Amino acid sequence: MVTLKTSLNLLAAVIFTATSVFSHAQTTTQELGESIQQTEQSVEDTLSSEEHAVEKTQQEKVNEHIQHHLADDYSFIFFSDEETGKNYGFSLPVILFDNGLKIFMSSEFDYGNKVVEKDGEFYKLYHGKIYKTDAEGTITYDETHHPVNEKPWDFSITKNVASLFFTTILIFVMFLGLAKTYKKGPNNLPKGFSRVLEPLVIYVRDEMAMPNIGKAKYKKFMPFLLTVFFLIFILNLLGLTPLGFNVTGSISVTACLAIVTFIITQFSANKDYWKHMFWMPGVPVPMKIMLAPIEVLGALIKPFSLMVRLFANITAGHSVVFGLIAIIFVMKEALGTVGATSIGFFLSTFLVVLEILVAFLQAFIFTMLSSLFIGMAVQEHEHDEAH
Repeated sequence: MVTLKTSLNLLAAVIFTATSVFSHAQTTTQELGESIQQTEQSVEDTLSSEEHAVEKTQQEKVNEHIQHHLADDYSFIFFSDEETGKNYGFSLPVILFDNGLKIFMSSEFDYGNKVVEKDGEFYKLYHGKIYKTDAEGTITYDETHHPVNEKPWDFSITKNVASLFFTTILIFVMFLGLAKTYKKGPNNLPKGFSRVLEPLVIYVRDEMAMPNIGKAKYKKFMPFLLTVFFLIFILNLLGLTPLGFNVTGSISVTACLAIVTFIITQFSANKDYWKHMFWMPGVPVPMKIMLAPIEVLGALIKPFSLMVRLFANITAGHSVVFGLIAIIFVMKEALGTVGATSIGFFLSTFLVVLEILVAFLQAFIFTMLSSLFIGMAVQEHEHDEAH
């Protein structure tokens, strides 16, 4: 009974944490909108930030930390000192094109506390985006409290971009040894870490590429399938580290991967694929006219499903892991330091192990569906002329 009661209290605390954060966020937004109409913008920003800092609860701090981990940023922050307000990490290059090329480190923004001046132009980092401002860093808003300041062309090296560069180099280094082994002879056995990679390569070939695309055409698409599989798998694993990686949890990244799959599928398609899409063989003409828009819509929905599936699963997994870790802080008073730490550690450890499986599963699903879509596009069909 005690265990059941503790579990129910724990569940209620987690639900209360989520609801209190969302309700507080909505209330804060409304109060901020009213203060904009009453005072000057620069004074209002200062007062609202100070008031928010005073009223910030433990639940809000946890929610902000989760949102910071999930969002892209111009610097890596490993941890922060609440007493001194100092952040520990490293900054990344900011590359802007605005009346010329402007390059500087994101540390000049001081995490949004300072306005950066370059060649007579002023820039401010506000809520994860860079805006053009005046020397005081004034941000103007519309009636829905969205910034209307002009934004420069931004080609900065953000966390996601740096993570992609790092993963690309890592994949290149890992497969360099495996490629050298294969060049020496097809019967040579890989050595070192290459022995871990070879079973995965064979798995992608034998379980995804060959069954879905066919033995005659699968080799052409193996580089793409291997790249997608290992890129997603490694990025998912890096997302479980405390370094702040959340690349596959970014909708823009998953959208790019899905678009590449869509382009390869359409440009590799044969005439049978297009015939089945626009003029389905073997069915009456009225049905052909009805099926054509449905087939076109289906071709567009396929990459959309790839994009949303990967993004939603990774984002949900990271949110749940951080939510369970947050139990250590939120339930500290109710369960005590030892109790809260034990429960949070047990639940988060179990979920991290599960997330490792999910990391592989999401890479498998994306690659499997990509090979299936490509196979449907390049497959040769035999039609009965009598129909």
